[in-house]
Amino acid sequence: MPHLVLPTRALKVVNNAIELFHYNGFHLVGIDRLVKECEVPKATFYNYFHSKERLIEICLIVQKECLKEKVVSIVEYDRDTSAMDKLKKLYFLHADLDGLYYLLFKAIFETKLTHPKAYQTAVRYRTWLTNEIYSLLRALNADNSFTDAKLFLYLIEGAVIQRLSLGEVDGRVVEVFLRGMG
Repeated sequence: MPHLVLPTRALKVVNNAIELFHYNGFHLVGIDRLVKECEVPKATFYNYFHSKERLIEICLIVQKECLKEKVVSIVEYDRDTSAMDKLKKLYFLHADLDGLYYLLFKAIFETKLTHPKAYQTAVRYRTWLTNEIYSLLRALNADNSFTDAKLFLYLIEGAVIQRLSLGEVDGRVVEVFLRGMG
Protein backbone atom coordinates (compact mmCIF):
# COMPACT_ATOMS: atom_id res chain seq x y z
CA MET A 1 0.00 0.00 0.00
CA PRO A 2 1.43 3.43 -0.90
CA HIS A 3 2.17 5.81 1.96
CA LEU A 4 -0.71 7.94 3.09
CA VAL A 5 -0.01 11.62 2.45
CA LEU A 6 -2.48 14.07 3.93
CA PRO A 7 -2.42 17.85 4.32
CA THR A 8 -1.91 19.17 7.86
CA ARG A 9 -5.56 20.13 8.17
CA ALA A 10 -6.66 16.62 7.15
CA LEU A 11 -4.25 15.11 9.71
CA LYS A 12 -5.89 17.25 12.39
CA VAL A 13 -9.25 15.76 11.38
CA VAL A 14 -7.80 12.23 11.45
CA ASN A 15 -6.26 12.72 14.90
CA ASN A 16 -9.48 14.20 16.31
CA ALA A 17 -11.53 11.44 14.68
CA ILE A 18 -9.29 8.74 16.18
CA GLU A 19 -9.92 10.16 19.63
CA LEU A 20 -13.67 10.53 19.04
CA PHE A 21 -14.00 7.01 17.64
CA HIS A 22 -11.81 5.61 20.43
CA TYR A 23 -13.99 6.98 23.22
CA ASN A 24 -17.43 7.09 21.55
CA GLY A 25 -17.43 4.34 18.94
CA PHE A 26 -17.84 4.49 15.19
CA HIS A 27 -21.63 4.66 15.15
CA LEU A 28 -22.06 7.49 17.64
CA VAL A 29 -19.73 9.89 15.84
CA GLY A 30 -21.25 11.34 12.70
CA ILE A 31 -19.96 13.71 10.05
CA ASP A 32 -21.69 16.70 11.64
CA ARG A 33 -19.96 16.11 14.96
CA LEU A 34 -16.61 15.54 13.26
CA VAL A 35 -16.69 18.76 11.24
CA LYS A 36 -17.91 20.74 14.26
CA GLU A 37 -15.21 19.45 16.63
CA CYS A 38 -12.48 19.63 13.98
CA GLU A 39 -13.61 23.10 12.90
CA VAL A 40 -13.58 22.31 9.18
CA PRO A 41 -16.35 22.94 6.67
CA LYS A 42 -18.29 19.89 5.58
CA ALA A 43 -17.17 20.47 1.99
CA THR A 44 -13.53 20.37 3.09
CA PHE A 45 -14.17 17.14 4.98
CA TYR A 46 -15.65 15.51 1.87
CA ASN A 47 -12.83 16.89 -0.27
CA TYR A 48 -10.28 15.14 1.96
CA PHE A 49 -12.10 11.91 2.77
CA HIS A 50 -15.13 11.51 0.45
CA SER A 51 -17.04 9.51 3.09
CA LYS A 52 -17.14 8.54 6.74
CA GLU A 53 -16.09 5.02 5.76
CA ARG A 54 -12.93 6.35 4.10
CA LEU A 55 -12.14 8.45 7.18
CA ILE A 56 -12.59 5.41 9.43
CA GLU A 57 -10.35 3.37 7.13
CA ILE A 58 -7.66 6.08 7.23
CA CYS A 59 -7.91 6.31 11.03
CA LEU A 60 -7.44 2.56 11.32
CA ILE A 61 -4.52 2.61 8.87
CA VAL A 62 -2.83 5.30 10.96
CA GLN A 63 -3.38 3.30 14.15
CA LYS A 64 -2.24 0.09 12.46
CA GLU A 65 0.99 1.61 11.14
CA CYS A 66 1.88 3.22 14.48
CA LEU A 67 1.18 -0.04 16.28
CA LYS A 68 3.20 -2.06 13.77
CA GLU A 69 6.17 0.24 14.40
CA LYS A 70 5.92 -0.44 18.14
CA VAL A 71 5.59 -4.20 17.60
CA VAL A 72 8.55 -4.29 15.22
CA SER A 73 10.66 -2.31 17.68
CA ILE A 74 9.84 -4.88 20.38
CA VAL A 75 10.27 -7.95 18.19
CA GLU A 76 13.18 -6.97 15.97
CA TYR A 77 15.26 -4.32 17.72
CA ASP A 78 15.09 -5.35 21.34
CA ARG A 79 17.88 -7.92 20.98
CA ASP A 80 18.69 -8.31 24.69
CA THR A 81 15.14 -9.35 25.55
CA SER A 82 13.99 -12.98 25.54
CA ALA A 83 11.13 -14.17 23.33
CA MET A 84 9.03 -14.70 26.45
CA ASP A 85 9.58 -11.12 27.63
CA LYS A 86 8.83 -9.80 24.14
CA LEU A 87 5.54 -11.68 24.16
CA LYS A 88 4.69 -10.19 27.56
CA LYS A 89 5.43 -6.72 26.19
CA LEU A 90 3.18 -7.39 23.20
CA TYR A 91 0.44 -8.60 25.52
CA PHE A 92 0.48 -5.47 27.67
CA LEU A 93 0.90 -3.16 24.66
CA HIS A 94 -2.27 -4.59 23.11
CA ALA A 95 -4.30 -4.96 26.32
CA ASP A 96 -4.06 -1.23 27.08
CA LEU A 97 -7.47 0.44 26.63
CA ASP A 98 -5.80 3.79 26.03
CA GLY A 99 -3.35 2.26 23.57
CA LEU A 100 -3.26 1.98 19.81
CA TYR A 101 -4.82 -1.49 19.53
CA TYR A 102 -8.10 -0.60 21.21
CA LEU A 103 -9.49 1.22 18.15
CA LEU A 104 -8.57 -1.70 15.87
CA PHE A 105 -10.13 -4.13 18.35
CA LYS A 106 -13.28 -2.01 18.51
CA ALA A 107 -13.42 -1.93 14.69
CA ILE A 108 -13.71 -5.72 14.57
CA PHE A 109 -17.07 -5.46 16.32
CA GLU A 110 -18.41 -2.16 15.05
CA THR A 111 -17.48 -1.96 11.37
CA LYS A 112 -17.93 -5.40 9.82
CA LEU A 113 -21.38 -4.78 8.37
CA THR A 114 -21.33 -1.02 7.90
CA HIS A 115 -17.73 -0.27 6.84
CA PRO A 116 -16.22 -3.42 5.29
CA LYS A 117 -13.00 -1.78 4.02
CA ALA A 118 -12.25 -0.41 7.46
CA TYR A 119 -13.04 -3.81 8.95
CA GLN A 120 -10.53 -5.44 6.59
CA THR A 121 -7.82 -3.07 7.82
CA ALA A 122 -8.36 -4.34 11.37
CA VAL A 123 -8.46 -7.97 10.21
CA ARG A 124 -5.22 -7.56 8.26
CA TYR A 125 -3.50 -6.19 11.36
CA ARG A 126 -4.69 -9.13 13.46
CA THR A 127 -3.33 -11.54 10.84
CA TRP A 128 0.02 -9.75 10.76
CA LEU A 129 0.19 -9.72 14.57
CA THR A 130 -0.63 -13.42 14.76
CA ASN A 131 2.32 -14.14 12.46
CA GLU A 132 4.62 -12.05 14.68
CA ILE A 133 3.37 -13.89 17.75
CA TYR A 134 3.88 -17.23 15.98
CA SER A 135 7.51 -16.37 15.25
CA LEU A 136 8.14 -15.53 18.88
CA LEU A 137 6.36 -18.65 20.13
CA ARG A 138 8.49 -20.76 17.77
CA ALA A 139 11.60 -19.12 19.23
CA LEU A 140 10.42 -20.33 22.65
CA ASN A 141 9.70 -23.85 21.47
CA ALA A 142 9.83 -25.18 17.91
CA ASP A 143 6.78 -27.36 18.64
CA ASN A 144 4.48 -24.37 19.18
CA SER A 145 1.86 -24.09 16.46
CA PHE A 146 0.02 -21.34 14.63
CA THR A 147 -3.02 -22.31 16.71
CA ASP A 148 -0.99 -21.39 19.81
CA ALA A 149 -0.37 -17.96 18.26
CA LYS A 150 -4.10 -17.54 17.70
CA LEU A 151 -4.72 -18.52 21.32
CA PHE A 152 -2.26 -15.85 22.43
CA LEU A 153 -4.14 -13.26 20.35
CA TYR A 154 -7.40 -14.41 21.95
CA LEU A 155 -5.71 -14.06 25.34
CA ILE A 156 -4.90 -10.43 24.47
CA GLU A 157 -8.45 -9.77 23.33
CA GLY A 158 -9.83 -11.44 26.43
CA ALA A 159 -7.68 -9.07 28.48
CA VAL A 160 -9.20 -6.10 26.63
CA ILE A 161 -12.70 -7.38 27.38
CA GLN A 162 -11.73 -8.03 31.01
CA ARG A 163 -10.40 -4.47 31.31
CA LEU A 164 -13.64 -3.13 29.86
CA SER A 165 -15.76 -5.03 32.36
CA LEU A 166 -13.56 -5.13 35.47
CA GLY A 167 -11.13 -2.28 34.88
CA GLU A 168 -8.07 -4.45 35.41
CA VAL A 169 -6.26 -7.48 34.06
CA ASP A 170 -4.57 -10.26 35.93
CA GLY A 171 -1.06 -10.34 34.43
CA ARG A 172 -0.50 -13.83 35.79
CA VAL A 173 -2.64 -15.25 32.98
CA VAL A 174 -0.02 -14.43 30.37
CA GLU A 175 2.70 -15.84 32.65
CA VAL A 176 0.90 -19.17 32.97
CA PHE A 177 0.18 -19.34 29.23
CA LEU A 178 3.80 -18.62 28.29
CA ARG A 179 5.20 -21.11 30.81
CA GLY A 180 3.10 -23.75 29.07
CA MET A 181 4.48 -22.69 25.69
CA GLY A 182 8.14 -22.61 26.76
